Amino acid sequence: MRGMGNMQGMMKQMQKMQKKMAEAQEELATQRFEAVAGGGMVKVVVSGQKEVLEVELDPAVIDPDDIEMLQDLIVIATNEAIKKAEETANSTMGQFTKGLNLPGMF
Repeated sequence: MRGMGNMQGMMKQMQKMQKKMAEAQEELATQRFEAVAGGGMVKVVVSGQKEVLEVELDPAVIDPDDIEMLQDLIVIATNEAIKKAEETANSTMGQFTKGLNLPGMF
């Protein structure tokens, strides 16, 4: 029975950490991450949950004879915006998993 006090303390710490993680995830979900390609002619905005929120195209980048270039620019901007969201998620949520070997957690 001697170790029960220590166990209760650990459970309280875990509950506090879970609450902080949930708050951090909620805040992350509200953030927006923007990336551009083609000198700013294509802009993509994603959420902290890696959902595409906006795609803006400069009319000058739309060339019916070169759709592939436009597609490539959209892919580049989208991937960069998602990368920014992932980096922020890793740095934000990583503080909770320091010292724990949980690959691919976020």
